[in-house]
Amino acid sequence: MGSSPALAVLGSPIAHSRSPLLHAAAYRRLGLDWSYQAIEMTGERLPAFLDSRGPEWRGLSLTMPVKHDVVPLLDEQHDTVRLTGVCNTLLFDGGVRRGFNTDIHGIVMAFKEAGVASMSSVEVIGGGATASSAIVAAAQMGAVRVRVSVRNPQKSRHLLDLAPRLGIDMSLESLGSPLESAPDAVISTIPNGADAGLAVARELRRASVLFDVAYEPWPTSLAQSWLEAGGRVISGFEMLLHQAVMQVRVFTSGEPDTVLPDEDAVIADMRAAVGMGAGAAS
Repeated sequence: MGSSPALAVLGSPIAHSRSPLLHAAAYRRLGLDWSYQAIEMTGERLPAFLDSRGPEWRGLSLTMPVKHDVVPLLDEQHDTVRLTGVCNTLLFDGGVRRGFNTDIHGIVMAFKEAGVASMSSVEVIGGGATASSAIVAAAQMGAVRVRVSVRNPQKSRHLLDLAPRLGIDMSLESLGSPLESAPDAVISTIPNGADAGLAVARELRRASVLFDVAYEPWPTSLAQSWLEAGGRVISGFEMLLHQAVMQVRVFTSGEPDTVLPDEDAVIADMRAAVGMGAGAAS
């Protein structure tokens, strides 16, 4: 008998990842005896690691710092990877490495879970791997104007390439540049709750919904400032959850848009596994 399919999340640091709990809960509900572990990984070690995977390996979740590093190692790129240059999901499919970006879906669903179905103007904080996914997600939700605030605008100029491809107006500003008017949403892509260095007037915090990709520790200083102003906040846990749901779809069916059997029950079990109730908007 062959081994049960093997899966893992790769990144650094990775020891405290919640992905193993989320995925284990999903496969339990689906009746699949699949293994999923967390493995410390850097870009330098990634090529040899991929080459050494045997036929029992079904897929990988990828987090920082390897979301960019994996892209040149793929045989096939989903449209979402070609658009963003970021891959957080690798499927081993009959000897072919297929790459996907499920973060976009995670961000869109995080907003929808909070009752935000559309937006016109968005402020994105940070220029890392998640920023391009946030811009694409905003465009999918109807945004036509996106301002990106980063520490070094020159280093993030590649993000502007997304504007003509998405049909949106984009600008790059230095982090801390004041917002002249309230966008529909502010998306912070600064990891681990680090200080975003963004001073937002109280009335703008009340008018714009904040989605913070960080979720531990929670609330972040930015989220706390929003809550103190009476604004609405969405935790990054919602993105983590829903990008993982799409990863489970990819790993089980080979396609990101194939809905899981009894998907609502799968999601409920995944939430329960990490102690999170329905919805994480404040």
